[in-house]
Amino acid sequence: MAGHSKWANIQHRKNRQDEKRGKVWTRVIREIMAAARQGGGDAAANPRLRLAIDKAKAANMPADTIKRNVDKATGSLEGVSYEEIRYEGYGIGGAAVIVDCMTDNRIRTVAEVRHAFSKYGGNLGTEGSVAFQFKHCGQIVFAPGVSEERVMEVALEAGAEDVIAGEDGSVEVLAAPADFEAVKKALEAAGLVPALADVTMRAENPIALAGEDAARMQKLLDVLEDLDDVQDVFHNAELDA
Repeated sequence: MAGHSKWANIQHRKNRQDEKRGKVWTRVIREIMAAARQGGGDAAANPRLRLAIDKAKAANMPADTIKRNVDKATGSLEGVSYEEIRYEGYGIGGAAVIVDCMTDNRIRTVAEVRHAFSKYGGNLGTEGSVAFQFKHCGQIVFAPGVSEERVMEVALEAGAEDVIAGEDGSVEVLAAPADFEAVKKALEAAGLVPALADVTMRAENPIALAGEDAARMQKLLDVLEDLDDVQDVFHNAELDA
């Protein structure tokens, strides 16, 4: 259960996302609508919708805005229909990249994603070309200084798959997507508040990039994340920030 710390890269990713707060509401609204359309508008019976609503609340979205978009998705109100699409590709140094999109125009979206890859040093791959390098899982990360033993005790008891201790004292908990919510709640109930918690695509085989390569990779990621239809960008590059 030991491993190298990803704390610096996790913090770097979170900070970059925080800089893009202007897009947060748009992305969260789309996720709420997709979750409600797929699993129904009852958050108590729809884990994906609960997670999306938690993200909306964390972004200070008003309750009436959340409800209105759930109603749109379930047909109570007329709304735009969004389609979920995943693109896979390669960045600098062969780094694997997954781009999750939600769009009302597939042709526009694939053109924009392809253009971003080709202009900034990557290339769009085929379906399945890099997804095998990632694990779909719940990821709960604690800042350095947390008690590894306490996190491990609570997490494993709650159904976590693994607890990974970083060399700098950070601790990462991994759980199956279906168990993510229960594990997170158990940790929080024990007074263990994570710095980051989400259901994600976690890279299995990181690629270290430094200097100019790291800067070019960051530029590609920034451009992809800034596309209107992009919800999430996952990659296996460890950038020397």
